[in-house]
Amino acid sequence: MSNLVLENVDLYYNRVHALRGLSLEVNEGEIVSLLGNNGAGKTSTLSMLSGLERPRNGRVTWGDKDLTKLQPWDMVEAGLLHIPEGRRIFSTMTVHENLLIGGYLVKDQKLIAERAAHAYELMPRLAERRDQQGGTLSGGEQQMLALGRALVGGPKLLLLDEPSMGLAPLIVKQVMEIIREVNKQGTTVLLVEQNAKAALKIADRAYVLESGRVTLQGPAAELAEDPRVIEAYLGA
Repeated sequence: MSNLVLENVDLYYNRVHALRGLSLEVNEGEIVSLLGNNGAGKTSTLSMLSGLERPRNGRVTWGDKDLTKLQPWDMVEAGLLHIPEGRRIFSTMTVHENLLIGGYLVKDQKLIAERAAHAYELMPRLAERRDQQGGTLSGGEQQMLALGRALVGGPKLLLLDEPSMGLAPLIVKQVMEIIREVNKQGTTVLLVEQNAKAALKIADRAYVLESGRVTLQGPAAELAEDPRVIEAYLGA
């Protein structure tokens, strides 16, 4: 089983202690959500997992891989893909070109084409915009494009940072449904979200972070009913 396990992880930005003895687990096949306010350590967790930052202490494993010893491109090749906050699509490239570049480490061109076709099937809006430049898409379409680009890379574990940010409620619902479908098709998902209601609706389990520590954890359905979560993140 390729479970993701963090054990007592400390991460610093110079003197700022961003993650403080963080321990959590994402089991293969799950959607796990990280909730918390700005500065809680959610994005820092994803940056550390994808190799953009290195922990000072602790252990991070994904199956038999020690992630603290891998370079970011090694992680991508192994199937760990990170969609950062803000989508980061290539604005002057077409939708199709953006999708194809997601497979830059995939040597089988036929497989890249098949995965791009699957992305179009999953998100027909992208097929309609195939020849448009990425920068001309709406925010929701850009998020779909970022998801599609990751799918062409063949993710086994997908790290998603604030996919609902700046999107209208109807589009948020569509994006979350796509994430759930991607998960059903075999991809494990670690989802960072400030939209706790949307995240808890699709997640199996969730962790609440405060100041780089886990303060609450459990099945998503239970946390959605927890008075502390309701007051802090769902509205009284």
